[in-house]
Amino acid sequence: QVQLVESGGGLVQAGGSLRLSCAASGLTFSTYTMAWFRQAPGKVREFVASITWSRTSTYYADSVKGRSTNSRDNAKNTVYLEMISLKSEDTAVYYCAADQYGNTLRPNEYEYWGQGTQVTVSS
Repeated sequence: QVQLVESGGGLVQAGGSLRLSCAASGLTFSTYTMAWFRQAPGKVREFVASITWSRTSTYYADSVKGRSTNSRDNAKNTVYLEMISLKSEDTAVYYCAADQYGNTLRPNEYEYWGQGTQVTVSS
């Protein structure tokens, strides 16, 4: 049974930083491209960042580019998203997702999803 469990969300002041983690189990982690998506109230789920299964490429949405770092530790089956200079518009539920041998930004291409972790940025 595949499980993706996000952690690290919470309440952060604008301008602050946080690190989200997503621990995976039940899959061959090194063969999965891992991505982060987010969904704010009343909005569609949007792509935030991804790191390919081969670790050769990372992608970022324009809204977080330059403020985010996506990394993975295959020994720990964990992917991380570090964000700095947080803004109120970063407030959302953040989800991690897995796509085997994938290289896509489209959420419907991802096979497995976590339950999400809430990030709230106060101004």
